[in-house]
Amino acid sequence: MIDSKLVLYGQTIIYTCYAIVIMVVMIWFGIKISRQGKTMPVKPAFFYTFVGFLAVLGVSLHIITYNTIPWASTDLNRSAITPDKVFSITVADHQFSLPEEKMIVACNDKVLFDVKSEDLTYGFGIFRSDNSMVCQMQVVPGHRNDLLWEFEEPGIYSIRSTEYSGPAGYAMIEKDVLVVTDKQQ
Repeated sequence: MIDSKLVLYGQTIIYTCYAIVIMVVMIWFGIKISRQGKTMPVKPAFFYTFVGFLAVLGVSLHIITYNTIPWASTDLNRSAITPDKVFSITVADHQFSLPEEKMIVACNDKVLFDVKSEDLTYGFGIFRSDNSMVCQMQVVPGHRNDLLWEFEEPGIYSIRSTEYSGPAGYAMIEKDVLVVTDKQQ
């Protein structure tokens, strides 16, 4: 599974370049069309060809980057995947109830986080020590809420609510509760 930081970095560069090209062409078109004169500023065939090219390029970028999204293959093949570890977590009254004080997993284990809300809609996010998010999901009461993830790098992770659940929700942080080791347990 590709690290989500790498995916975000790559997509940021690609889509920023794409957006800059679109803005430059639209500015150029706006300058050309606002000029005074009797000649046609931009030939319609050229303009529509370029707009078509941008549409094809945009769709192509989506298709190319589709397989770089870390969780895509896991979600598509989910029925055939058996998790190596399962953690059942309950959320109620703005508190996470964890199955263990420290949840320990090994690198490359497939881990299923089965999260149940007993009162409100919450978020469940796993965060690195630098506060960047690894993954997250919404936790809705009365529905199945589970997240299957494979950690490729050892580290210590925190869990936070990623949804607004009222004023008390800001404190829903469990620091350093998920430990990913580089050895099999």
